[in-house]
Amino acid sequence: MILIPPGSTIGIVGGGQLGRMLAIAAAQLGYRCHIYDPSEAPPAAEVSARFTRGRYEDEAALARFGSEVDVATYEFENIAAGPLSALAAEAPLYPPRRALEIAQDRLAEKEFVLDLGAPRALRRHRQCSRAGWGAGEDRNPRHPEDPPLRL
Repeated sequence: MILIPPGSTIGIVGGGQLGRMLAIAAAQLGYRCHIYDPSEAPPAAEVSARFTRGRYEDEAALARFGSEVDVATYEFENIAAGPLSALAAEAPLYPPRRALEIAQDRLAEKEFVLDLGAPRALRRHRQCSRAGWGAGEDRNPRHPEDPPLRL
C-alpha cells in the first residue's frame, strides 16, 4: 500500500457523476483532482482543480495526464484497458490495469477467483420427474476438489 499525502493530485479518468463524487470526497480530505474525459464539460470538472479533455484511446495524452498527477484511478469499468498502460507508466494506477481486464471478462474473473482458492459456487439444478428425478427434488453438484462445506 502506498500513502498519498494530502495536497497530492489524484488523476481521475472519467468525469461523470462518480468522478464528481470522488473529486468532492477527495477535496474534503485535502487532495486535488485532475479529471481526464473526452467531454467538453464533464460534471467532475466543475469540482476539480484541473481538467484535461482527451480521448480514452489516446495513449500519448494519457501519458501526459499521468505525468501531471501523483496517483490515478478510473471511474468506470467500460474503458479500454490497453491505453491505460501509458498512464500507468507515468503514475501509479489503482485498481491496476490487470484488475480492470479481469473485471471486464466474466470467465477470466471466475478463473481468477478460483486460482485464489475460492470454492466453486454451488449450482442448483431442478429437473422434472420425466428426467428421472422427483418433481422439485434438488441436487447440488460439487467439484471433487472443492473443500467440504462448513455450515
